Amino acid sequence: MASDKSPADPFAAVREATAAHRAHHKGCGAYPYDNGPLLGALAATANARRILELGTALGYTALWFARGAPEAVIDTIDHDADHVHLAREQVEAHGMSGHIVVHQGEFAQVLRRLDPGYDVAFFDGFTPTRPVLRELRRLLRARGLLISANLTHKGAEAYLAALQDGKTWETAFLDEERETALSIKL
Repeated sequence: MASDKSPADPFAAVREATAAHRAHHKGCGAYPYDNGPLLGALAATANARRILELGTALGYTALWFARGAPEAVIDTIDHDADHVHLAREQVEAHGMSGHIVVHQGEFAQVLRRLDPGYDVAFFDGFTPTRPVLRELRRLLRARGLLISANLTHKGAEAYLAALQDGKTWETAFLDEERETALSIKL
């Protein structure tokens, strides 16, 4: 008889710490993506060796990427110094220091310093913008996977339209609300 109980989340404490942090950090936008296991599965399916994440918070999703792709290096970016410090602590506590590199800075500035060739990129940092999408496209390898969240945020319309142009991206949505999309770089 199959069990309907899902396996325990090995990073549940990081999710809980993120919620506690957000409650005490005025104006904080640290919300971990709802489906960490999906991100781990996508990284594994892509046989990812290099993963890029925009929006670290306390490191919940970076840890899931590392679990799904244990040979990968995950570069994750957050502008908030508190988040970067706390994420680095979580990365170290989970023994992932060699796999996850936490960068501090504005997305556009950090992205310009990175070398192309990422297998997977994940945008989960507030509202996605068209200039950030151009940098993500530059950094992803051909046929690389882009996971985009927060597509229902006001201001995301140009980013969303670009994902659906059919010439540069092949895009499918994960939900009816079109909040998250999976896109392959063409």
